[in-house]
Amino acid sequence: MLPSIDLKEFQEKFSTRFRPFQRSFQFWVRAVDIYTGYKVFQVKVNFEKDAEKREAMWEKQHEFAADKIYNMCSDLGGFFLKVAQIIGKPDLAPAAWVRRLVTLCDQAPATPYNVIKIIVEKEFGRSVDELFERFDVDPLGSASIAQVHRAQFKGDKNDVVVKVQHPGVQDLMMTDIRNLQAFALYMQKTDIKFDLYSVTKEMEKQIGHEFDFLREADAMERIRRFLYENNKKAPVLVPRVMQDMVTRRVLVMDYIDGIPILKLGDEIAKRGINPSGKVAAAAKQNILKSLTLAYGQMILRSGFFHADPHPGNILICRGSQVALLDYGQVKDLPDKLRLGYANLVLAIADSDPLRASDSYRELGIDTLSNCENEQKEMLKLAQTMFDTKLPPGVTMLQPFSEESSMKKIAVQAFPEELFCVLRTVHLLRGLSVGLGVNYSCAEQWRPIAEEALYLAGRITGYIFNSKSTQMVLGS
Repeated sequence: MLPSIDLKEFQEKFSTRFRPFQRSFQFWVRAVDIYTGYKVFQVKVNFEKDAEKREAMWEKQHEFAADKIYNMCSDLGGFFLKVAQIIGKPDLAPAAWVRRLVTLCDQAPATPYNVIKIIVEKEFGRSVDELFERFDVDPLGSASIAQVHRAQFKGDKNDVVVKVQHPGVQDLMMTDIRNLQAFALYMQKTDIKFDLYSVTKEMEKQIGHEFDFLREADAMERIRRFLYENNKKAPVLVPRVMQDMVTRRVLVMDYIDGIPILKLGDEIAKRGINPSGKVAAAAKQNILKSLTLAYGQMILRSGFFHADPHPGNILICRGSQVALLDYGQVKDLPDKLRLGYANLVLAIADSDPLRASDSYRELGIDTLSNCENEQKEMLKLAQTMFDTKLPPGVTMLQPFSEESSMKKIAVQAFPEELFCVLRTVHLLRGLSVGLGVNYSCAEQWRPIAEEALYLAGRITGYIFNSKSTQMVLGS
């Protein structure tokens, strides 16, 4: 006698097994459509001789493509929300893309509460009602890997945040990354002279780490301790982990009250402050100053840093204080790369093309030049890639433009471990553009870079205060 088959169970298993293939098919159909649309357009626009008409044609094409990219990232979700965060920045993408993609920040669909409840109870071995006095059914937010709920422990009046991983999301995100790696290989061989594959390999490694909340909790505590011990007042707030309430899939931490940085403009207007006035400008500058100081210390002093400062991970608290959330993506730079990057920071801050070229070689960035003024273009490329302030005359990255440094200086090999630094700087640049503050993180980081090189015996003649970033040249 044949065993009975549960049709619903069979359909669920079939759907789960073939879902990665469905996602791959959807990605390639959409990616090829967007790419070929641009290639056909490049041929068409060359027939138009009037510069203004060409510009209008490009704008229309970008708007058309932006809708397709938005729909792809929105429909597929998961990893593609992270892709939207990376490319949807004013300096990196056309304005039409930015207008569409900026709204995708942390808009992943939420996992139903009944599923969240089961995960929490399974991880902690106790019922939600036993553990918590209150556990909000509606999440505070839902991102690509997890969602967060506000709660309160039994017998405790302080609020906490419970971060719970979406079930089944890891396999799908790994599928997405491998599809992107294949696409990156094709693009770097045809259109973009940059080692995109190494970048996607580092993304694969970093996102793989995000599924281990035990690792995230350790990273959060390590960075929190470093920032609090190295400053009279920590430049950013870091949530405190509830040490006995962490598993691989659930993480409980302090609740920090604040508003998302994307809503800062609305909050300023609501308080009756002139968004273009001195008070608003000072608040924005203080926010960027705090973030920049924290990142300068983490990257150049420690080498261990939070590597995901996109707007969804930044809260603005009372008195313009900044809170930095989500430590799933962190990086521990080897000293060789940390000091090599410190050297590059000084080259950018001092506009020193020879030092920039030397720093690229020290960092293992392999370049091939096809232009006359190689050192000048090398410095321009360094500023474009590793500073928040773009070089004079550059308003956004244009890898397809013949005038771009990325066309004149081909990056044939790029160390995977440097991608997190690159991404961090570009996210900080996106924040500075969004806040309307044009500043150079390299100039801000110069004293920290000098301190790092001094302590390593690479430079002499500096007097520094280890509790600050102020340094002066010794006599």
